Amino acid sequence: MNNDTIFALSSAHGKSGVAVIRISGSNLFDLAKRIIFPALGGGDRKAVGWVEPRHAYFTNLRDNDGDLIDQCIAIFFNAPHSFTGEDVIEIYSHGAHAVINKIFEFLRAHGARIATRGEFSKRAFYNNKMDLTDVDGLIALLDAQTDKQRQNALRSLTGNDSKIYTAWRNKMIEISAYAAAILDYSEDDLPKNITDKIINETQNLLKELKNAIDGFRANRALRNGFNIVLIGETNVGKSSIFNKLVGSNRAIVSDIAGTTRDVVSMQIDIDGYLVNLSDTAGIRESNDTIEKIGIEKTHNEIENSDLIIHVYDTPPKDIKENEIVIVNKCDLLKNKNCDDVIYTSTITGDGFDILLKTIKEKMQELMSGSESRVTINERTYELLSDAINELDTAITKYDGNYDIFSEHVRHAGDAIGKILGVITTNEIADMTFSRLCLGK
Repeated sequence: MNNDTIFALSSAHGKSGVAVIRISGSNLFDLAKRIIFPALGGGDRKAVGWVEPRHAYFTNLRDNDGDLIDQCIAIFFNAPHSFTGEDVIEIYSHGAHAVINKIFEFLRAHGARIATRGEFSKRAFYNNKMDLTDVDGLIALLDAQTDKQRQNALRSLTGNDSKIYTAWRNKMIEISAYAAAILDYSEDDLPKNITDKIINETQNLLKELKNAIDGFRANRALRNGFNIVLIGETNVGKSSIFNKLVGSNRAIVSDIAGTTRDVVSMQIDIDGYLVNLSDTAGIRESNDTIEKIGIEKTHNEIENSDLIIHVYDTPPKDIKENEIVIVNKCDLLKNKNCDDVIYTSTITGDGFDILLKTIKEKMQELMSGSESRVTINERTYELLSDAINELDTAITKYDGNYDIFSEHVRHAGDAIGKILGVITTNEIADMTFSRLCLGK
């Protein structure tokens, strides 16, 4: 990591009442004085005075020629008490493009450069202000569109995941250290029943990791949105139901069978959860090339769905577990005596309150128990899988060879270390000496 002074616009791009410009570097005290105590014109323009960290200053920010750039608020955060762990200055200016560009010009003139994507967080990571699970949480929070996504992201950002992963990794290091010591030290130098203890603790760890990874599907749905797809034969009213749920006429509605030939999707918020709702082509035998492509896309949507809303015009014989079954156009039906389906009418609005309630219940079922688990994304899923495989191999393949057992548990700890972004080669040896008090 280099020691360049970097800056970037931390607030949203575009015209706004206030813009936030963040600056980070190894020693910014002089720059902070230059920003906060500019000369008011004439004579020596060198900044004077003392800058109190974490204090908001109102300042007339001026360029090197003494011309006024803008009236701003500036705050100096001295290292390591800042987001990046370096000296940080935050400037709160008016949000006009001309003002922001002029401040950027001023900062370049004082040796700073524009930051690359994620560089502030990268510096925070290398300065031990964040680990990679915190960074994952920050990314998820910035992408959050619903309240549930916000809550889930904050759990990662505020250290919940880091504590769990760190505890797992520390236990793996301890187990590996004890297993390696069994071959080199006598029973008298080791804790009582150490062999049974490390096997039991490894089995418990394996169970915890498997329980955590079981929540991947729920975490993915929470992070990226629940994929809910409307399917059914042609002309059963899927598009009308889609429009009713999204609250607008996004899908074409017609009495002509096969009107929908492509997937029509929209994101909606249901009970705080992000939902990717898709209307699909009606499933039937067709010789129409374009309609056949649409039907193939329907099958792809079904494969990637978390929940299926299957629309019929008469009650079906069989209902699948991950399906909500709708019998539509119920205003035209005489008999509505099937208990396992929801009868709806887009004309009268009947059944849609029950449909929304059922969707919420199905989403809650998918999320059941996930609140107590770590947040898992694609990166952490692969590394957790590696750790599970290593622990499983340690238990099933060691056959009394504790050297091999120790290596597999150590590799599992390395996988967790990669999740955190922390790998230190001497930790096994350090744990051996500090925990076992060997060499006394």
